[in-house]
Amino acid sequence: MQNKYNYILWDFDGVIINSDKARIAGFIEALKYFPQNQIDLLLTFHSENGGLSRYVKFRYFFEKIRKEEVEKQTILEYAKTFSTIMKTLLIDKNLLMNQTLEFIKKNHNKFDMHIVSGSDGNELRFLCKALEIDHYFKSISGSPKPKNDLVKNLVDKDIIIRSESCLIGDSINDFEAAEINCLDFMGFNNPSLALHGVKYITTFDEFNK
Repeated sequence: MQNKYNYILWDFDGVIINSDKARIAGFIEALKYFPQNQIDLLLTFHSENGGLSRYVKFRYFFEKIRKEEVEKQTILEYAKTFSTIMKTLLIDKNLLMNQTLEFIKKNHNKFDMHIVSGSDGNELRFLCKALEIDHYFKSISGSPKPKNDLVKNLVDKDIIIRSESCLIGDSINDFEAAEINCLDFMGFNNPSLALHGVKYITTFDEFNK
């Protein structure tokens, strides 16, 4: 694949790290005092919207599944509990995705690389430092700001150039964040994305500059 890019924006979960089992465990633990059928509905929403933040998912749990009003502070408390769990479960280099990590290590001097993730920004920076990968990226940003806005911020501040940038992600939410900001998108680790007519990476050998 002949590429035109100087900037790569990376999703984190499912692209750089195999975190799905940990995320599921985190939601189950954080919501353990609620009925199992309600937790199961939240986990389905989570699996279908991997790029959305935990703040959105906890709000969805209370407002859409439990049909009750919820204060912002309550959402923040559940998100904090979830983050504490993640900082324990995800500090494991064995969870890093070998193909992605190898590409990043070999090419971080060829491209300006940034992480834009639905994961909490502070937690994300903590994890990247603990996993000793933070130095590969020019910036690492996450929720509570939506991914659409994280990408827009990089464009508006002239940190990246739209026509020279692509976003690599594994969810429809990643695709939408790229599309809204007029960036190219490449799907990875989720073959269903190919059904949307997007470029799809099966091996990063296709991406080499």
